[in-house]
Amino acid sequence: MTGFSRVEGTEDGYSWVWELRSVNARSLDVRLRLPSGMDRLEAGFRKAVSEHLNRGNVSATLTVMRPQRGQVVSVNSEILDQVLKLSNDLSNSENVSPPSVDGLLSVRGVLEVKEEDETEEQQSKLDKEIVSAFAKATTGLVDNRIAEGERLAITINGHLDEIEQCVEEAASIDAAQPAAIAQKMREQVRALSSEASAISEERLAQEVALLAVKADICEELDSLGAHVDGARELLAEGSPVGRKLDFLCQEFNREANTVCSKSSDLDLTRVGLELKAVIERLREQIQNIE
Repeated sequence: MTGFSRVEGTEDGYSWVWELRSVNARSLDVRLRLPSGMDRLEAGFRKAVSEHLNRGNVSATLTVMRPQRGQVVSVNSEILDQVLKLSNDLSNSENVSPPSVDGLLSVRGVLEVKEEDETEEQQSKLDKEIVSAFAKATTGLVDNRIAEGERLAITINGHLDEIEQCVEEAASIDAAQPAAIAQKMREQVRALSSEASAISEERLAQEVALLAVKADICEELDSLGAHVDGARELLAEGSPVGRKLDFLCQEFNREANTVCSKSSDLDLTRVGLELKAVIERLREQIQNIE
């Protein structure tokens, strides 16, 4: 299911933004984009998402703005020792005066200027706030997906209503099939044989009965009705039912194909094709739910 959530926060000079997005998928795939140095929190974020969601491609992006910090100046003793040794060697061999202090400090690499590091207390406090913000963002994403699910439920129930209408229409057409089969057979017998009168009504009735049994779709229509009831029950559960509904769509389609293959009536074929079209629209919507 699709969804979006955004949470902002500030604390002790820090500011951050969480953005969570989800799109449709058959399974759960979580992709995290975290600032450098915050990989230590990734496992906890993944676990939090998996506790709330079962399906979907989830993308979570964290942006952190850090406060300006003071600078610390230090001397790289290793480089300074090397410079002093070279200076002494030159002074002894070339009679060169030793370098001044400011000259030594001006050598590249002798002085190092770094920003003050975060303390463990600052890191711990920041981690706690960011984890709390992620929990809020996850809740917002779930709420957004639930709202979309409620809208989809209305659409899906509408498709189920259409399927029921098709089943009712097919049942009324199916009831007239035996008479239509008998009439069609009589016309074919007359067209193929000049001795149609030699075929008894009893024999004709037997053949019609066999064809009517083969063309009977009562079982398929009953199954379609049961699948509609099952789909409505799943929608009312309020739990992740996407996979179950996807399986029901396969069953819907199988029964609709059988109805079309058994049809000996143009009107019934028309209803069967409409039924397949509605089932396809239903299947497309079911791909959007968890």
